[in-house]
Amino acid sequence: MSSSVPYDPYIPAQGSEAAAPKTQDIQNQIDATVGIMKDNINKVAQRGERLESIQDKADSLAVNAQGFRRGANRVRKQMWWKDMKMRMCIILGIVILLIVIIVPIVVHFT
Repeated sequence: MSSSVPYDPYIPAQGSEAAAPKTQDIQNQIDATVGIMKDNINKVAQRGERLESIQDKADSLAVNAQGFRRGANRVRKQMWWKDMKMRMCIILGIVILLIVIIVPIVVHFT
């Protein structure tokens, strides 16, 4: 090494030719590890986005289910009233029919 070139620990010395393949292997392993970590980070970010999407869909379904429940209760009450009106009309018709039949018979025999 010449005295005019400053010392750099990242540049291998001229005499250490055997250290270069080791350093290169270590650098390749580090690069591979960095690549794997980047992939993992991207996968975690995508998973987070999917979880947020699923959460949004679940919230939407909950809101829709609540609206459906309210609508179903409203329809159930409407149908109950309609059924009661129909029963009342049938009972009223039977009472009127009985009055029409019984009153002339009672008036005729008195």
